[in-house]
Amino acid sequence: MTVYSGAGIVPVICGLDHLVVLIDDLAVGAKAYELLLGRAPAWRSRSDGSEAVLFTLDNMTLELMAPAGNSPTAERIRNVMRIWGEGLASICFRVDDIAKMHRRLDRVALKPDPVAEVESRDLGSDATLHWKRTRSPTDLTRGVRMFFLELAQARPHSAAISPAPILGLDLVVISTEDPERAAALYGARLGLDMALDRSHQDWGRLMFFRCGDLIVEVVKRPVAGGDQTHDKLWGLSWRVADIDASRARLVAAGVGVSEVRAGRKPGTRVMSVRDGTCGVHTLVLERAGRA
Repeated sequence: MTVYSGAGIVPVICGLDHLVVLIDDLAVGAKAYELLLGRAPAWRSRSDGSEAVLFTLDNMTLELMAPAGNSPTAERIRNVMRIWGEGLASICFRVDDIAKMHRRLDRVALKPDPVAEVESRDLGSDATLHWKRTRSPTDLTRGVRMFFLELAQARPHSAAISPAPILGLDLVVISTEDPERAAALYGARLGLDMALDRSHQDWGRLMFFRCGDLIVEVVKRPVAGGDQTHDKLWGLSWRVADIDASRARLVAAGVGVSEVRAGRKPGTRVMSVRDGTCGVHTLVLERAGRA
């Protein structure tokens, strides 16, 4: 078995900055994630062709994005949702030095776009955020829309509005049909440290890559027949301090959830969220001693 790991490489990526979920109705999606996360939106913005709501947690931001108006950008978003439906659309890694990241992407043949400077204005407070970003073409990132961002200042945090809220993200799951090439992308080329590479007859092949204090999980499921050249952002696992209290809160809010069960990793307990996630496969996880 060939292992591709970023171990020994000076890290350029320091964490997961945000994930984008495309939705048709921003108000409906924002309300759904207020219930799921137990937190209020921290930022609302509008740009040419899109509008967005951001939930910023302890270790990342979830951006809900919807088309607005009839511009080419809005039509592109609608076309993506016509093909794929609502759900996870892109991943953005946080970096400390965008110029250094750009050079690395160029050296490993990921052909980054020129670095762009971006500003966002909050519709409620009129505050502004600034960042620099680049991206690599999706045909070089195995079909996953992938961005890299250096943020000028910290984002406002999403305030808890319910008991037992979500604390942060535990892992993001990427599904692949070619684990060797996917591992080479996330480990050798992006420089993420491989923490686990294990196969199981029921789960398939699981590879964990450390990204800040969370995990990028790349999984090859036992059932074959998918696209060998295109991976897919598949799902999220959210971290909580008390899963029983979180489940009680969600049930009381009318969100469909499973019973709590033992997780695959010893010392964890999980539950599945069955609705109210805008098409995102979702788990909630409690890790013993983590809170």
